[in-house]
Amino acid sequence: MLVGLDARPIHVEADIGRGEVAFMLVGLAATTVKEARERVRSAIRNSGLEFPTTRLTVNLAPAEMRKQGTALDLPMAVAIALARAGKAAPPHSAFLGELALDGSVRHVDGVLVAARGLSTLGYERVFVPAADAAEATLVDGLEVIPCASLIGVVNHLLGAEAIAPAPRGAFVCVAATDIEHDLTEVHGQEEAKRALEVAAAGGHHLLMSGPPGAGKTMLARCLPGILPPLELAEALEVAQVRSLLGDLPREGPLDWARPFRSPHHGVSMAGLIGGGSGLAQPGEISRAHHGVLFLDELAEFQTPVLQALRQPLESGRVNITRSGGSVTYPARFTLVAATNPCPCGWAGDGVRGCRCTPGAVDTYQRRLSGPLLDRIDLQVAVRRVQLELLASEARGESSATVRERVVAARRLQQERQGCLNAQLKPARLRQLAGLAPESRRALERWGAHRGITARGFHRAWRVARTSADLDGSAQIEEHHILEALGFRLQDVAA
Repeated sequence: MLVGLDARPIHVEADIGRGEVAFMLVGLAATTVKEARERVRSAIRNSGLEFPTTRLTVNLAPAEMRKQGTALDLPMAVAIALARAGKAAPPHSAFLGELALDGSVRHVDGVLVAARGLSTLGYERVFVPAADAAEATLVDGLEVIPCASLIGVVNHLLGAEAIAPAPRGAFVCVAATDIEHDLTEVHGQEEAKRALEVAAAGGHHLLMSGPPGAGKTMLARCLPGILPPLELAEALEVAQVRSLLGDLPREGPLDWARPFRSPHHGVSMAGLIGGGSGLAQPGEISRAHHGVLFLDELAEFQTPVLQALRQPLESGRVNITRSGGSVTYPARFTLVAATNPCPCGWAGDGVRGCRCTPGAVDTYQRRLSGPLLDRIDLQVAVRRVQLELLASEARGESSATVRERVVAARRLQQERQGCLNAQLKPARLRQLAGLAPESRRALERWGAHRGITARGFHRAWRVARTSADLDGSAQIEEHHILEALGFRLQDVAA
């Protein structure tokens, strides 16, 4: 059974005893599991097997763990069939799958998560629905038996007709070639494009503020084009979340493109952070793991939803407690947010006048709390682009060119510290990103002048390290510090 991204094995035992005809299911089963009795009974009979006509007891252990889901259909049916034949299941083997009434084995969610967990626990073989065999083969060292029908599984176990294990596919990371939104399509906005490059290189969070139509959404959608494809370990982590949600393609379980999630500003807390009844399911922030979470119209999101982002932004994971228990999901994403400066959107615009009262502007901007903004490393103003520029031929760098610098900077960080700069803890930051005396004085002087917090101080330091990496500089120079501090607009306002 799956508890978040953890697999907890359930031992299924069947006993055919004497007494009146009954099918007893014990072991703290939820409604979905209790309903399996009728599916299992029909599947066994319709597969040409004999269902016990005496007292049948199926035990699900451990008894104190609540069992839910339909993946226990197949192991219950196999346990009953083997009990009638007086046989035992092969050692170090696990079974999961939902049964149809005709005995066919149907897809279940989370097969990749279950397979990885079972492999860690020492299991050597797993019987899964044929439709899910491809994702189970992503786990190294685990024999995967694809199950199309219950009778096929029983015949395999009794030695009548063996099922060939599913072949393990080769993992070849394919570099991104198609770029849907290229930076060459963006006219002007040099500061914003530089912020986008720094965000991509160091994994930093970015907030863009500006009037409607200035290009904030276009810039955000250019970010995937300058990011490198996923590494194998990253792709497997992304696939686990998608597997748990039943969103993994059958024909190609691994996707090398980094996720780009853009939920509507009306999204609920459960939709963004994760939740639901029983055990919580992953939300948008976990779907964006190792990718980009784009929140357009940031100030329009519900305040509690935005505040719930603070812990995942800091730790890269989210802990959710519901009635069914507590689960932890990965949430290491790059946040890109866009917001208007006021309700009408035109405050500070040089062409159109703002229609909002000062109170309305203040209320609107206060929807973005200080603690939330303090966790966003890069904050830039996106200005209106002159119309004559829009009509001219674009002359900026392409996304492919920028991506080369981003990939080189990321490689430097991985070789130096094993993670991106945005993930460096203060102790490691001091050790691996030391400041020259003049750079330290600049950071301390300007940081004190702008009144930035301790968190903001370290975040500016990390951004400066990324800026230096993009320049290929081993040392953080003063101009890198000044660029990093210039990206913290709320501190300037303070």
